[in-house]
Amino acid sequence: MKCYKTGNNMSTNKIQASMLFERINSQNAPMIIDPRSSKEFKGGHIPGAINAPVGKILLNMAHLPEVRDTEIVLACMHGQRAILAKAIMSLYGYRNTSLLEGYILAWQKAGFPLEK
Repeated sequence: MKCYKTGNNMSTNKIQASMLFERINSQNAPMIIDPRSSKEFKGGHIPGAINAPVGKILLNMAHLPEVRDTEIVLACMHGQRAILAKAIMSLYGYRNTSLLEGYILAWQKAGFPLEK
C-alpha cells in the first residue's frame, strides 16, 4: 500500500486496484467494506466486499470486525462515503484501514469484475 499525505497533514493509506485484485485472487485479501446503500451494493460491488452503509457505521450498527487492527479496505463509487466511513471507523479505534485508490470507478476502468 502507498501512503499519501492529504492537505491537512493526516496520512491516508491507499491501495491500487491492481494490487487489491491480485490479493483477492491470491486469497490474501483484506476485508473490503463498501459503505454505499444496499441498493447500490446489489447493483455491483468488488468481489468479496461486505455492505456496511455509512449511516450504519456512524450509528455503530454495521457488522464490523471486533478486532480493531483487522486490515480493511473501504471502497465506494466516487470516494466520499469511503472517506467518511474511514474517518468514523478511526473514531471507533480502527487503525488498519485503507481507501481503494480511485475507488470503484478505477476498479471498473481497470477492467476488473464486479459481483452482483
